[in-house]
Amino acid sequence: MGLKNQIFPDHVYFLTLTVVDWVDVFTRPAYRHIIVDALRYCQQHKDLELYAWCLMSNHLHLIASSPPEKHLSDILRDFKRHTSKAITTAIQCDPESRRQWMLHRFVYNASTSTKSETFKFWQDGSEAKELMSRDFTLQKLNYLHQNPVRAELVAEAEHYLYSSASNYADQGGLLEVLFLG
Repeated sequence: MGLKNQIFPDHVYFLTLTVVDWVDVFTRPAYRHIIVDALRYCQQHKDLELYAWCLMSNHLHLIASSPPEKHLSDILRDFKRHTSKAITTAIQCDPESRRQWMLHRFVYNASTSTKSETFKFWQDGSEAKELMSRDFTLQKLNYLHQNPVRAELVAEAEHYLYSSASNYADQGGLLEVLFLG
């Protein structure tokens, strides 16, 4: 990760993880569920502190941190490695009309990468912005939750299933979150 994206333990970050070439992978429930299950696993077994999240068709926004003894960048690395393998395997095995095209994009991006990978699913790094003020934090929380509304997927943020907006509206959600003040 570049210096601008350096992640320090015990800090809260607004993060964006993006699929290579902005491929719209998360239009299928099976692929969205891989992301949700992986986030839950990271919460339960890797101490991911998740404050907010929103999964769009080709990217994932998180507001997250880790305890001082853990490294958020390690959690993100493991999350991306696992989900990359799980989703590309699902694309190969499940009925998928876009299989050939998507796998071609992932193979091509792997071929241009310095790492030896069969498929490159996620863009390198994670756009990370440290949340240092209350105003900036609330701006990013609102931006994250309003993403599906701006994309005209739902009329109200809390109606979008793959987001923490329903948690903040006291309606529960797919994942537990820690609330931002």
